[in-house]
Amino acid sequence: MNMKTTIKSIFSLFLLLVLLTGCGKDNYDAPDSLLTGRVVYKGEPIQVRGSDERVRLQLYQDGYDYRTPIEVFVTQDGSFSALLFDGEYKMVTRDNNGPWVNSRDTTLVTVKGNTHVDMEVTPYFTISNADITLANNVITAKFDITRIVDTAEMDRVILLAGQTAFIDDDYKVLRVDWTDNLQTGTVTYTAELNDEAKEAVVLNGRVCVWTRGADQGIYSPIFKLK
Repeated sequence: MNMKTTIKSIFSLFLLLVLLTGCGKDNYDAPDSLLTGRVVYKGEPIQVRGSDERVRLQLYQDGYDYRTPIEVFVTQDGSFSALLFDGEYKMVTRDNNGPWVNSRDTTLVTVKGNTHVDMEVTPYFTISNADITLANNVITAKFDITRIVDTAEMDRVILLAGQTAFIDDDYKVLRVDWTDNLQTGTVTYTAELNDEAKEAVVLNGRVCVWTRGADQGIYSPIFKLK
């Protein structure tokens, strides 16, 4: 065997090893255990902004680099889901994200097949007993605001209307903000429809309380207006 043939043989063997290695990587099993849950306060889900993946939780797996979290996105009704490998995980809220106290307290999660877990948080404020109605092109929102964290201050109250099942401070056809004389307890806010909201065939409503210094607000459920 001459030198040229030997080099060709070595190169062919190298290519074969690369192909076999690549096939091995491609044949790794994908994660197939579904983790589902809700972000809750005293068992009640926290309503948040669901669009653009703005509210997140983070998962860290034991035995792996703690600095590389798995991002878990929270939907507007407070629920979340993620496909994972079975194993032990640590779940925390994302730093400085969400309408709740910035706590990095860990929730331990054991994933074995499909698994459900709730993530308990402490919101700055809560919205309860909400009722949003439409009459004569005026939206009326009546609801209770409760201060959970004694030092928390409201920055604004927002009334929103939109044409889809997703409504938040960015996805809407109508937004009205109040920043003065904000009170806790039972409150009522009204807003007249703008032209876009008047012309909408389908219209839903939602309110939001934004805490001063927070990056996200807490929301009410969505109410069908027309």
